[in-house]
Amino acid sequence: MREEKAPLTGGALHINASPFERAILHLDLDSFFISVERLKDSSLNGRPLIVGGRSGRGVVASCSYEARAFGVRSAMPMRMALKLCPEALVIRGDMESYSNYSRLVTDVIAVDAPLYEKSSIDEFYCDLTGMDKYVGCWKWSVELRERVMKETGLPISFGLSVNKLVSKVGTSEAKPNGTLMIRNGLERDFLSPLSAAKLPGLGKKTYHKLSFMGVRTVKLLREIPVTLLEREFGKHGRAMARKANAIDDSPVVPHSERKSLSKERTFQQDTTDIHYLRDVLTDMVTRLGFDLRQSGQLASCITIKIRYTDFQTFTKQRRIAYTANDKHFIRHANELFDRLHERRQMVRLVGVRFSGLVRGHYQVDLFEDTERDINLMGAMDDIRARFGESAIRRARCMG
Repeated sequence: MREEKAPLTGGALHINASPFERAILHLDLDSFFISVERLKDSSLNGRPLIVGGRSGRGVVASCSYEARAFGVRSAMPMRMALKLCPEALVIRGDMESYSNYSRLVTDVIAVDAPLYEKSSIDEFYCDLTGMDKYVGCWKWSVELRERVMKETGLPISFGLSVNKLVSKVGTSEAKPNGTLMIRNGLERDFLSPLSAAKLPGLGKKTYHKLSFMGVRTVKLLREIPVTLLEREFGKHGRAMARKANAIDDSPVVPHSERKSLSKERTFQQDTTDIHYLRDVLTDMVTRLGFDLRQSGQLASCITIKIRYTDFQTFTKQRRIAYTANDKHFIRHANELFDRLHERRQMVRLVGVRFSGLVRGHYQVDLFEDTERDINLMGAMDDIRARFGESAIRRARCMG
């Protein structure tokens, strides 16, 4: 079969393909935070931009391609980013605005997509299996992309292949503002020359270890015996081998948003011990924060609940900036508790609820937190993920 290749927007390639047995589309909004800021203020077009914490101890949440040309990357310490690109304009960021635009894109996709999954605030998967019999997967994907750009004004790229893994990598290769279809049966050939670091879920530490072993491309990773990968990387080694071979059977999960997360604690004996109540509250907040980060979500509202010994129950809530950081949750929880608590009464139950949830890449508030905050949060979450939620607790909860 003859292949026809024609350059498209952003320099990506359209490969004329036979019908897919399984067709998965991955869409990703390009430099999403930056694109939204430029929609709101056209004078920012063409300038090197960074969205993130403004202090030198903050980190980069997103950056424009003009800033990336200087080596700036997401999650980089702000001081390093400004050293690489001192002329960059730093923008504080507005998660509420980003969430609104994300919902606009979701609404466009939801109108026609037979089955879609919103995997983050700016990423989507669509299962188009069987569509080649009718309008064609490629044609439908191109038309969807055009509708998104027309109705929201945001640039978006996509990759189309037989599974989530290859489509996601395809989108990365198509950026900025481009498209790429990987023909059925050519998935391994497509991945082979790419850096192993481009495989989803393969972190910096893993890639560093692979590089030390002399393995830098997907092709070389594929040639390593699975037993050796398992010996060096444990269960993750087998998963790496599957990815290197373009194997991914994960389904597109129908889109649904969890509305809230909550925990409550009923005491065996009613108490007026204010320090104990605060400790319990802090423990619940940190456990909820961990759950929130594990699901890749941010919360914009916190509610505190108190039930007294006479069963009278009171709540207070507060709208907050989108975050998933324990430090901010604990501060708001304590302030709400102080406003709610009557010290003369015995307390039977306390509870915490996070609501106003949105999905997002970032597991902490990159607009407020320092590099130290992020590293500490990541280290604590790693310990909890490996050994359980109770494996590590804040000192206040240990009393």
